Amino acid sequence: MIAVLQRVLRAAVTADGVPAGRCGRGYMILLGVLSGDGEKEALLLAEKIAKLRIFTDEAGKMNLSVTDIGGGALVVSNFTLAANYSHGNRPNFLSAAAPGVAEPLYESFVEALRTHIPVGTGVFGADMQIDMTADGPVTIVLDSDVLTGGRTV
Repeated sequence: MIAVLQRVLRAAVTADGVPAGRCGRGYMILLGVLSGDGEKEALLLAEKIAKLRIFTDEAGKMNLSVTDIGGGALVVSNFTLAANYSHGNRPNFLSAAAPGVAEPLYESFVEALRTHIPVGTGVFGADMQIDMTADGPVTIVLDSDVLTGGRTV
């Protein structure tokens, strides 16, 4: 499971032309579910994101978590994070989990994150547009394989 985490002042998503989720200060999260991912990865990633200290304290150091600042998140599914671009110029997405597998894991991730902070969402599988104001900018890519020791950065 891969999450692109962007620190934001605000974020909102429109799905198929209809306003969907939003958040104030906190995180804009693009979430990609890969083949082989399961509940363990969803829970581990949500826990790490809730505790990640990338918000600045009164001394200007990145020392606070999203829970410390009373922030929230907007989570949008994004299978293109599974892109394989190693051959040619047209990526394939064969390592993305099938929608029937990915959607329940996406929902598990959202519910696990909701135990820590308020979470807005996009609409799984919809055409979406995101409007956000980045803060910093601070952007971090998290990979559940790194958290489980399967891959190092």
